[in-house]
Amino acid sequence: MNAGMCKPWDMRGKVEGPNVCTPDKPDDTKTTKRVLPRLVVLPRPQDVRWEEVRSETKDLTFPGLSVKVQPNGRTLVNLDTIVYTDENKVSTATVTLLGFPVVVQATPVSYTWNFGDGSPALTTSTPGKPYPSKEITHKYLKRGAVGLTLTTGYAARFNVAGTGWQYVDGTIPVTGPTTPLQVREAVPVLVDPDR
Repeated sequence: MNAGMCKPWDMRGKVEGPNVCTPDKPDDTKTTKRVLPRLVVLPRPQDVRWEEVRSETKDLTFPGLSVKVQPNGRTLVNLDTIVYTDENKVSTATVTLLGFPVVVQATPVSYTWNFGDGSPALTTSTPGKPYPSKEITHKYLKRGAVGLTLTTGYAARFNVAGTGWQYVDGTIPVTGPTTPLQVREAVPVLVDPDR
C-alpha cells in the first residue's frame, strides 16, 4: 500500500504534525493479487462410464446379425422354412477413453426372429442351424413378399486399463438388416403315371 503524508488543517489553518494516511485515488495504490495455481484433476479408470463406452463402440462391437433362410430366397406356403444366423460370435474391441485403454466384449445371448408376415416374433436362446437341422422353423400361411429381421440381445462387459470386468445390466438389443423372401404357393398337377 502506498501511504502518503496527510496534514490535517485546523480551524486556524495550522497543521499539527505529520499524519500517515491512505491516498484517496485508487490509481495511487498498487495491490498485488495472489494467483493460485489451477487445480487439475486427472481422470481415473473408474471415471469411465458405460454410456461413453457404448457410444464409442456401438457400430464396431454390437453388429446387427442377418437372417439366413433355407430354402434360400424363396419358400412355399405351409413348408417348414428354416431360419438361422451364422454370425453369432463374441465381438471384442479396444478403444481409448479418458486416456485409458478399454476392452469391450459383446456376447449374443438371445435372438428374436420377426418373420415379416404379421405373426408373433419368436425369441430363442440359440442362433439356429442350417439344414438338415430344423431347430428354428416357420410356416408361412399365404403367398407374397416378406422381409425377415433378427434382433440380437447382447450381454456386454468392459475392462478399463486392466482393472477388472464390469458387467452391463440387462441386454442390448440390436436389429440386423432385412432379409427378403418370396413365399409361393405350390399347385398340384395330376399326371398320367403310364407316360
